[in-house]
Amino acid sequence: MAGLNKVLLIGNLGRDPEKRYTPNGQAVTSVPLATTSRWKDKTDQMQERTDWHNLVIWGKQAETAKEILKKGDQVFVEGRIQNRSYDDRDGNKKYITEIIVWRFMKLGRKEVEPSEEPVGTEAEVSEGQDEDLPF
Repeated sequence: MAGLNKVLLIGNLGRDPEKRYTPNGQAVTSVPLATTSRWKDKTDQMQERTDWHNLVIWGKQAETAKEILKKGDQVFVEGRIQNRSYDDRDGNKKYITEIIVWRFMKLGRKEVEPSEEPVGTEAEVSEGQDEDLPF
């Protein structure tokens, strides 16, 4: 029976994506993603934990990620976990866990250019509307 290695994450990018090319010319983009969990402990105090995930995006998606994503963006990511090791400059073996991204989607609201005309405040917009309600 085959195994299953699938990850779904929603988080915020910790820096702008970095794109590079392999010796054979394939694009690869890497960027850290932060996911934060919040809960109340036994003493009813709010606790928070942030986990960091190393995202690796290949090919055409790597090009797109570099073009449209930036630090702080909220993104949805689908991919798989991959563990690997490498030797650092001093010859020490290092281990890293990465998320190999199959698909990603930028979330959040679209940025809107500031309007040159002033827009009424909430109080001004809703003032006097209570009398018109049918209930």
